[in-house]
Amino acid sequence: MTHEPDEPRPDAGTPTPDELRAQVERTRDELGRTIEALAGKADVKAQAKEKTAQVADLIHEKATHTAHLVKDATPEPVLDTAGRAATVARANPKVLLVAGCAALVVFLLVRRGCGHR
Repeated sequence: MTHEPDEPRPDAGTPTPDELRAQVERTRDELGRTIEALAGKADVKAQAKEKTAQVADLIHEKATHTAHLVKDATPEPVLDTAGRAATVARANPKVLLVAGCAALVVFLLVRRGCGHR
């Protein structure tokens, strides 16, 4: 009459070596799973990365939603003009850079002139 190592013997008493080995193996498996779970909870860097990814996803969703709201609320002529301006700016980045620098110089000169009064 043979018994599986995981089943208790009817003539219970001292466990057989096979039963002890099976029990030790089960205990090792449980201990390994417990250690992995504790290591996962203690890994602050991984938790921070996961939280950062969640926040980034949330920000992206909110930005996309806001962009849709703004686009829906903006009149069509304004959208057309903004689209044409963006196309021109992409086609001529040097002109945009020169215009921006000129605007900055004018702003600084006006600001400096107002400061001496």
